[in-house]
Amino acid sequence: MTPPPCITWRRAALSMAGAAALALWLGGCSDVGTLNAVTARGSHTLQADVAYGGLPRQRLDVYRPLAAAPAGGWPVVVFFYGGSWNSGERGDYRFLGEALSARGVLTLVADYRLYPEVRYPDFVEDSAQAVAFGLDHAAQWGGDPKRVFVMGHSAGGYNAAMVALDARWLAANRHAPQDLAGWIGLAGPYDFFPTDNPDAQPVFFHPHYPPRAQPIEFTQTRARPTFVGAPTKDSLVSPERSTRQLAARLAAAGTPVTLRTYPGASHTTLIGAFAWPLRWVAPVLDDVVAFIQSTPPVVAR
Repeated sequence: MTPPPCITWRRAALSMAGAAALALWLGGCSDVGTLNAVTARGSHTLQADVAYGGLPRQRLDVYRPLAAAPAGGWPVVVFFYGGSWNSGERGDYRFLGEALSARGVLTLVADYRLYPEVRYPDFVEDSAQAVAFGLDHAAQWGGDPKRVFVMGHSAGGYNAAMVALDARWLAANRHAPQDLAGWIGLAGPYDFFPTDNPDAQPVFFHPHYPPRAQPIEFTQTRARPTFVGAPTKDSLVSPERSTRQLAARLAAAGTPVTLRTYPGASHTTLIGAFAWPLRWVAPVLDDVVAFIQSTPPVVAR
């Protein structure tokens, strides 16, 4: 059966938009600006530049769903972007805040201090402070403080993993990993010492790496429910060494783990696939939202 011309045109337009967005993304021309330019504005309210600490980079943006909050409040995600701990801006990820808030997830996209201003562990401390802020303030935006998730991509996936697996960081903010409903890591480096990434080397004092500075070192005990996803092939972060190994070790320790790999995605387009023109690349948005919706709230400690 031949579809009506309007349907054929719409499909072609979406295909061309997706192809153009992908070409721009891979070519480095306007990259996230292109994705943000086609991001819907009517699915959320944005409260920008909220301070979670006293330093200039300790700021976050809050994406609040427009739909009525469910009983108890929306689930909450605190998201950290990648950039080898050298670059990144929260405003570049409006497409992600929109995607999750449109699915009923209150989303906090946070900045953190970067190299050369700081090195490890300062950005982990910032991340823990932002997550603690989310736990403490979720309810004021209609979120459920018992359904708070920390999430990150690439270097941000490392930050999320350290906050969720190593209790030191939340403890400094009067919280514990047990206060989280779960955590989500996308193409994160969880076991990467020694690294050949010249951007990451000075961040971690190469070749004199600090002890207990990798998420893989904190997989011996049961952790909060975990979602880890990665491209099948990734030239920047090894999905075998990091994602698959971390998932296997956590599962062996009794942690509920959801592992997804995406043959159509690259390290970069895995996060780009949250934007509607690139959702054909990988169903990562659907998978992450399904994980959030199926994970039970925290039982009061």
